[in-house]
Amino acid sequence: MTQSVQTGAVCWGRKGEINVNCAILIVEDEGKLREVLCDYFRSKGEIPSQAADGLQALAMIEEGAFDAVLLDIMIPGLDGRAVCRAIRRHSDVPVIFLTALSDEEDKLLGYELGADDYVTKPFTLSVLYAKTMALIRRSRGTMRQGDVLTAGELTLQLSAQKVLSAGREVALTPKEFSLLRCLMQNKNVVMSREQLLVKCWGYDYEGEARAVDTHIKRLREKLGGAGGCIKTVIKAGYKIEG
Repeated sequence: MTQSVQTGAVCWGRKGEINVNCAILIVEDEGKLREVLCDYFRSKGEIPSQAADGLQALAMIEEGAFDAVLLDIMIPGLDGRAVCRAIRRHSDVPVIFLTALSDEEDKLLGYELGADDYVTKPFTLSVLYAKTMALIRRSRGTMRQGDVLTAGELTLQLSAQKVLSAGREVALTPKEFSLLRCLMQNKNVVMSREQLLVKCWGYDYEGEARAVDTHIKRLREKLGGAGGCIKTVIKAGYKIEG
């Protein structure tokens, strides 16, 4: 049976911290772990909801809004990758994959599908919570910044989460949007791969810098000719010129 959804009310502190009541969807087929996660997030004042399979998760997402989705990959029905792909067709909600898979190729595939982070089991509840809250802060934080960024033929409308390339709207994944935003907020400044990993994946991301190269490549392809303003600085990183 599909569980009813209560949307979280996000309140911001003086430094942009999230204060209360974020709605978290936990998608995990292992009942005991699912309950542990729900209990922990509830103890922190959040509003957890739970789903045991992919079809139930999608039904719940259609019914209500969530601030983040914690998504196990190996779930019955639709697996986590299929669920993430379906979510990204209509939502930029932060998605964290929970999985026992630790292969780099699996992680890269997850990011290409639109996942925002990747937590390998076993994990520490406090670390998972911190990552979830950090992603929610970043996803909401763009609303508090200057609304429009420009570089050459590129325009970012932050509050609307839109990218225009030579006047043409371009559909980007949340990670691609985050990378482009970071580069445009630091226009003409070289950003190392490590800096981009920290800003777009999180301070404790354990993956390889290759993830940045993969996303930059896809970003340039989607932006077309305007993507040429993203420059590779050999042995240093990337910058965007305006």
